[in-house]
Amino acid sequence: MSSSLFVALDVCAVFCALFLLKSLLSLQQVYSLPPGPKGLPIVGNVLDMPSEKEWETFSAWSDKYGDICSVTVLGQTLVIVGGTKVAVDLLDKRSAVFSDRPVCTMGGELVGWKNTLVLLPYGDRLRRFRRLFHSIIGSRTSMKQFHPVEELETRRFLRRVLAKPADLPNHIRKTAGAIILRISHGYDVKENNDPFVQLAEQATEQFSLSTAPGGFMVDLIPALRHVPTWFPFTGWRVKANAWAATLNQMVEQPYNFVKHQMATGVAPISFTSTLLEPKGLSAEEEFDIKWSSASLYSGGADTTVSAVYAFFLAMALNPAVQAKAQREIDAVTGGDRLPTFADRDDMPYVDALVKELLRWHSVTPTGVPHRAMRDDVYEGHFIPKGALVIVNIHRLTHDVRTYTDPMTFNPDRFITAPGRPAEMDPRSVCWGFGRRICPGMQLADASLFISCALSLAVFDVSKRVENGQVVVPVHENTTGTISHPVPFQCTVKPRSEKAVQLIQAE
Repeated sequence: MSSSLFVALDVCAVFCALFLLKSLLSLQQVYSLPPGPKGLPIVGNVLDMPSEKEWETFSAWSDKYGDICSVTVLGQTLVIVGGTKVAVDLLDKRSAVFSDRPVCTMGGELVGWKNTLVLLPYGDRLRRFRRLFHSIIGSRTSMKQFHPVEELETRRFLRRVLAKPADLPNHIRKTAGAIILRISHGYDVKENNDPFVQLAEQATEQFSLSTAPGGFMVDLIPALRHVPTWFPFTGWRVKANAWAATLNQMVEQPYNFVKHQMATGVAPISFTSTLLEPKGLSAEEEFDIKWSSASLYSGGADTTVSAVYAFFLAMALNPAVQAKAQREIDAVTGGDRLPTFADRDDMPYVDALVKELLRWHSVTPTGVPHRAMRDDVYEGHFIPKGALVIVNIHRLTHDVRTYTDPMTFNPDRFITAPGRPAEMDPRSVCWGFGRRICPGMQLADASLFISCALSLAVFDVSKRVENGQVVVPVHENTTGTISHPVPFQCTVKPRSEKAVQLIQAE
């Protein structure tokens, strides 16, 4: 090849680079960032960022600036999405641009959650994880193999609540852990103080705190991770080290349990044992299986707890809804047996109740941020490469443009009636979007349905009465990536002597 051709190619490359640079500069000159609160020089909107209940501040910004707004924190652009159309347009229709995750310094890098599905960057490993999930629990059909486990553990839940109704939150957490551990690792939890359930509880709480937007300064200034531990105001380093140790135990201990069970020939069918069955797996394949099963274990443990706890709150606050659901269940079962998954198609109101629960209580109020993989323009707004896109899911599921009287718990909104079409299924937004949609949503949906159906069949939930006064619980969310109802009190009693017999029957 002649030297003149090399020169021509070099000149061409330079012109291409200049053209791309010019295009980028002109793009930024023509289009501006989405509107938002005015920041300060250098630090931007760092003082505007909320430290708790982020969705409330984000909603106030959306009310003022529109369904897409933005702030800049120390040079990092955050795009806040407060409308369903914008969320679908960006994260579903343009998923090729907005499917990456941000580098979360505290939770991802220092604690180690970067290896789990929720924080994996977009790429080959994410696609492998998603294939593993889809092959085992990716559809209602594939989930049927685990229905007996779901029903068994939920019946055990009923017996625990009957024996000690005051310990409702602990019973919910134990049952959620029991179901997810049976499915993920084939592990049968101990009746009291199970170590794997406790690990999941600790680790998921730490995940929620370590990944909350604006929770740690090291997420805004990643260079702080290199500050020595003896430096003042580095207590977060101690937390990071302790939380990393908890996560490591949560990943390794259940995985080693399955390996031991398989070696001795007594491993039941589970997500992990099924994937480990082929011989000659590479180290990379085993790594993916270990961390994908940990993703299932950790992701399902706490989110289900939040939703089921909210169910009991909703029933205490809405006795008419509870009674209507119970009438439907009684009509299907005759009142002489417990409902099963096979009854779901015959219980449209209970199914609608599950949808309303997901809408009314936001388990992940702001989701997990997406990251723009290249520059983009949306409706005249410039979204730079590296921008974090945060969807205010709580706002989407309480939007008066989408839902009638959104603060009211009303399952009928999802049942079509003459002259009244059903409102938008919240599952189209609460599980996430695009290529980052929750791959465990079929499992979560199944767990929530069977918990609601069985509990309604045998229990009446009501407001607590103390000293002759009715205590009305309040529906509020705790701060964190995974949000729970604030603790509340209610009364849970069996509906009848027949209900007690159904609970106690083996």
